[in-house]
Amino acid sequence: MIAKVTSCGLMGVDGFVVDVEVDISNGLPSFEIVGLPDTAVRESKERVRAAIKNCNYEFPIKRITVNLAPAHIKKEGPCFDLPISIAILHASEQIQVDDIKDYMLIGELSLNGELRPINGVLPIAMAAYKNDIKKIIVPTQNAYEAAVVKGLEVYPANNLYQIILHLTGEKRIEPFAVDFDSLFSNTDRYGVDFSDVKGQDNVKRALEVAAAGGHNCLMIGPPGAGKTMIAKRLPAILPDMTFEESLEVTKIHSIAGLMPQNMPLITTRPFRHPHHTISNASLVGGGKVPKPGEISLAHYGVLFLDELPEFKKDVLEVMRQPLEDGQVTIARVNATLTYPCECMLIASMNPCKCGFYGDNTKECTCTPLQIQKYLGKVSGPLLDRLDIHVEVSPVRYKSLESDETSESSSRIKDRVNRARKIQIERYKGYNIFSNAQLQPSHMHKFCNLGDQEKNLLKMAFDRLGLSARAHNRILKVARTIADLDESENIQSSHLAEAIQYRSLDRKFWR
Repeated sequence: MIAKVTSCGLMGVDGFVVDVEVDISNGLPSFEIVGLPDTAVRESKERVRAAIKNCNYEFPIKRITVNLAPAHIKKEGPCFDLPISIAILHASEQIQVDDIKDYMLIGELSLNGELRPINGVLPIAMAAYKNDIKKIIVPTQNAYEAAVVKGLEVYPANNLYQIILHLTGEKRIEPFAVDFDSLFSNTDRYGVDFSDVKGQDNVKRALEVAAAGGHNCLMIGPPGAGKTMIAKRLPAILPDMTFEESLEVTKIHSIAGLMPQNMPLITTRPFRHPHHTISNASLVGGGKVPKPGEISLAHYGVLFLDELPEFKKDVLEVMRQPLEDGQVTIARVNATLTYPCECMLIASMNPCKCGFYGDNTKECTCTPLQIQKYLGKVSGPLLDRLDIHVEVSPVRYKSLESDETSESSSRIKDRVNRARKIQIERYKGYNIFSNAQLQPSHMHKFCNLGDQEKNLLKMAFDRLGLSARAHNRILKVARTIADLDESENIQSSHLAEAIQYRSLDRKFWR
């Protein structure tokens, strides 16, 4: 007899429906799985066999063929254990399920029939809903995540026997629901605040501009000046995530197996802080079947690269195209997948190997050649993609001991939200949501300058020896500063501030 159960596989950040077909026939006892299964899927034979026996059902001593369709797409992971088990029991007529076509089943089985959680449940649940499958059975630990898909009935289960009782109608499982209002109700989700930062007003202003326009930023200064401390507080002034953004970010983290327990959605902006020993594949994604890297895990959030010159040069260069395109395409023999990576890149570095080049309080011990070699690790093309460069000076004792309270993240965030709202209204219909996403074709329309501003920009372009890309970056940053001032036109003061955020080109690299 033949039985068919619906399940789901993963390709990139999306799920695709897999039909688990089981045929049981007379012949020499065997158990074969076809349809491009990987090692984890092939090993499910032993898990399925043991789980069925330990749930007091009979494993058929016949010729069993399992087909995972479509057969031309590689299937990976242990999520097919449950549908294979149910299909075998159905095909062997040990259970009778009339509405099996209405369900999607996913889950890994232990040898005693317990159901274990799997990765990527959210994209699987979304694929079920898109394919008009209204019911899904998942491991209990994955129920929160699956239940965020509205219109889908989620049935959490602990073991194979419980699922059999539900499908046969003997003891139904209650559908699981999520309180969506409570997910976004927590106002203090980051635990850090800009009010903790003493002094550094110029750096906080630069990061406010970066947050308002979605710009990449480089902080350069001596050790202990507060670069990392300030960077960690950047997500607290970014606009709150929308439900659609949360879904997209959650999909990526779910596939990577990084979802916090009992948290159905990621509602805070991601902050990824990889170590400088990271590899190319870990940063942008890779593997036999490509997995998302740190740049994709920071989607709609912040990717912070501390001690930028300490990263391998090829690792830094591989980021250039993803930073421009907002997505990274990874080609392998098994698959070519595209992951989104619309993130803000925030980098920090010392001005030299010892960290005190240009410092007024401590003497630099590096030779000019050592300084040039250290700074040369960051290429010009990558530097051009960093819209804002800001110097971070050592904090003075007077600032540290001051009782004056610095401006809080909530007040800065209010200004950022107003600027973002202006940008969304301005670019309605252009599929642009921040100034950083402006293309060269849009510059003349949205970043138009008067004669005085044009002369100022020309003088800066000639003196600093800027590239065409840097020219466009200055215009984008100036547009953001004007939005923070709620000014329709870019004024000379806005342009001057934007230009001074490129002054490090001349001071350290020229």
